[in-house]
Amino acid sequence: MTMYLGEIEWTREVMFMMCAGVGGVVLVIQTLLLFVGFGGVDDFDGITDGELDGTDGAFGFLSVRAVAAFLTFFGLAGWGTTSGGWSLAGSLGAAFGSGFIAMAFVAYVLSLQSRLYSEGNINPENAVGKTGRVYLRVPPGGIGKGKITVSIQGRSEEFEVQSTAETQAELPSGSQARVVRMLSPGVFEVEAP
Repeated sequence: MTMYLGEIEWTREVMFMMCAGVGGVVLVIQTLLLFVGFGGVDDFDGITDGELDGTDGAFGFLSVRAVAAFLTFFGLAGWGTTSGGWSLAGSLGAAFGSGFIAMAFVAYVLSLQSRLYSEGNINPENAVGKTGRVYLRVPPGGIGKGKITVSIQGRSEEFEVQSTAETQAELPSGSQARVVRMLSPGVFEVEAP
């Protein structure tokens, strides 16, 4: 099947080459933008997580990268199979299969990349119930304050603490203490474990 549009003879090979070229150019441009500081998970990448009712399932398939990968591999597989003498049905099957696999792979990699994002903010309330090490001694009976180091959210954090009113003995530096409750932001009540 041959169509003429202007000076170009539009054969199957030319159509597949055009798809591969357009997709490849988009991928190269995005790669270059990535090197100069653009092209993160949210930059120039179609629908992002949370824009469609908080789901990230199939919407990675709609990203610019995934569609460009589909076009590139669709075109390359179609061009190769057509040049190899395959039938139209065989060429289209191989092209769609290759394009879909490339698109699914890129969508999967983007979903993994989006999971790497982290706010980095510590929520002090996560310290309640944890056991930590006393950094500065804690006076007994809830009179006076000390400091404790607790591991929360994968980080070691230092908080100001006071003992419970029932605590009869001082919690010396280096001893263990369990965080009972938060008295105010960054200030906790502790007891011996």
